[in-house]
Amino acid sequence: MTGIYASQHLRTMIAAGQIRATPEVSEAQIQPASLDLRLGNRAWRVRASFLAGHGRKVADRMAEFEMHQVDLSHGAVLEKGCVYVVPLMESLALPAGLEAMANAKSSTGRLDLLTRVITDGGEEFDRIPEGYHGPLYAEICPRSFSVLVRPGMRLNQIRFRNGAAVLDDDALRALHARVPLVDGKAMIDEGLGFSVDLRPEGSDLVGFRAKPHTGVIDLDKIGQYDPADYWEEVRSKTGQIILDPGAFYILVSREAVCIPPDHAAEMAPYVAMVGEFRVHYAGFFDPGFGWAEAGGAGSRGVLEVRCHEAPFVLEHGQVVGRLIYERMQDRPETLYGTGIASNYQGQGLKLSKHFKAI
Repeated sequence: MTGIYASQHLRTMIAAGQIRATPEVSEAQIQPASLDLRLGNRAWRVRASFLAGHGRKVADRMAEFEMHQVDLSHGAVLEKGCVYVVPLMESLALPAGLEAMANAKSSTGRLDLLTRVITDGGEEFDRIPEGYHGPLYAEICPRSFSVLVRPGMRLNQIRFRNGAAVLDDDALRALHARVPLVDGKAMIDEGLGFSVDLRPEGSDLVGFRAKPHTGVIDLDKIGQYDPADYWEEVRSKTGQIILDPGAFYILVSREAVCIPPDHAAEMAPYVAMVGEFRVHYAGFFDPGFGWAEAGGAGSRGVLEVRCHEAPFVLEHGQVVGRLIYERMQDRPETLYGTGIASNYQGQGLKLSKHFKAI
């Protein structure tokens, strides 16, 4: 049977030694369709981002690019604009036919904290080939805010896939006919399209732009920081905004989306034809996200937007990305939002959990 592995399969993998960790994996790391990965005790500050490449080990490349090492055991600041590599506490011994993909957790992406998993022999970020045996590393580059990190912090998550699981457009239309995936007309073309909301009901607040000079954010502190110290409000009365080159924005989708319990989804990477910007950092959507029975009743997708070389006009209703739906191998024992303290169920425009409520 093909599909994305659910939480119960992850426990089986741990018991079988296919997922290994020191210290052992905790129950809190197991999500409905993914496993949270933990930072180790030391970071390497490197000169540039890199991939190990075929037949090469990450440890050897770190020695090649290392500037200095940082002990994380008592907490350490990873500085804005720098690149770090941190060995993770987890490693893999995947059987043939089982592959994995990683992504930043939602709160990580909303801080413009670029973090990607790399592996020995890896030729792509966040993609682990079937049958991989070896360590995992997180490459971390804070883009907007310097952050304080400690061992055991969970910035990345990993998802496992057995065989072909992606729904083609016909299967996606059939699923939408059975279970509405959005609260309006579904734009289905190589996935489920979504657009940006720049005309929110009852307000002209459409998003937030990261301030260029701010203090450090301690990633262990939840609901502690005043948004005004780190973000500028973005308002529009016209249904359009101009994105500034190099700036980072938090916006929200116009559509409220739903992920049924027997499916998972991933936000597709930026496509150049869409415009002069990127909409994709934290890309996993778990089974039950926006699902009414899990307390969702449709949830907006928060858009982490970075503008590139030229100013770009973004307009209300403009399609900015798409969700790729995949079948689960089995329905997870626990859904997103049900008894697992999910931070973003039923969300609208929302900053990361580190900030006080707007």
